[in-house]
Amino acid sequence: MPGQRSAVVVTHRKLATTGTEVKEVVEQLRDNGFDVSIVDNLEAPPFAVSEVQEFDPETEIVVVLGGDGTILRAAELVKGTDVPIVGINMGHVGFLAEFESFQTRDAIAKIAARDYTIDERVIAWVDVWLPGADEPLHEWALNDVTLERADRGKMVELSISVDDVEMSSFGCDGVIVSTPTGSTAYAFSAGGPIIWPNVDALQLVPLAAHALFARPLVIGSKSTFTLGVSEDSASEGWICCDGRRQRAVPRGSRIIVKQSPNSLRLARLMGVPFTSRLVSKFDLPVQGWRESNKNRGADAHEGGVTGRANGKM
Repeated sequence: MPGQRSAVVVTHRKLATTGTEVKEVVEQLRDNGFDVSIVDNLEAPPFAVSEVQEFDPETEIVVVLGGDGTILRAAELVKGTDVPIVGINMGHVGFLAEFESFQTRDAIAKIAARDYTIDERVIAWVDVWLPGADEPLHEWALNDVTLERADRGKMVELSISVDDVEMSSFGCDGVIVSTPTGSTAYAFSAGGPIIWPNVDALQLVPLAAHALFARPLVIGSKSTFTLGVSEDSASEGWICCDGRRQRAVPRGSRIIVKQSPNSLRLARLMGVPFTSRLVSKFDLPVQGWRESNKNRGADAHEGGVTGRANGKM
């Protein structure tokens, strides 16, 4: 049909087959004039291999039903296109999701009315140079790139360079290079700073580094991290992009991570500031302990005065 609007619903197979949420969202989209297809295969593609997939770049929007992992799967589908993603959280934290599961009807209404803005998210570009290779393996990440020890019982010896200047080397469990989007994920758990999504930057966070100087590093959009696996490292390395695409990295390899010229488009339907999302998702204690103690003291003092007053009556 000429002018037919199209949407892709990305979810996981269990939710698609056992619940009613996916069926309801598909029906609501179709009622609003969308031709809808469903992708419920969450298997990760091989490392550095472009997945052959049937995805129409003319798709208007991708609606994700699931958690952040399902959104990362959707990102693999739309990579290289301008198709935006919107997430409806059916998981736990759902930091990338725009709506919760009980808000689906409102979400679909906004999608149908094109009542949303586009949030451009930084993508990391990854080149993996294996020993003796003439060409690198190419990968990318929306959240993070981890280079960890392949042998769980040993450390991996890594060198860290920024803009081709070596800064440090140490034995460690690994390092995380994350985008601002990924700064609230694995990097945050490892002690890295939270970076607001509108900042063009990448950060590196060491994991249990055996070194005096092993602090998180944040670089700008034109800078580059280079990670080297030492020839005499006790363990080989293991690289993983977005917790999905992974492979072994032998001794003598180099991994170059920089900001990609491309970005991922997230549809924002509510206009909620990132700070509000941060407070809500992490249930941050907005009131500090000093203020809490002060308020408790004031309440106790007021109760004491009232008590004495009542005692005189």
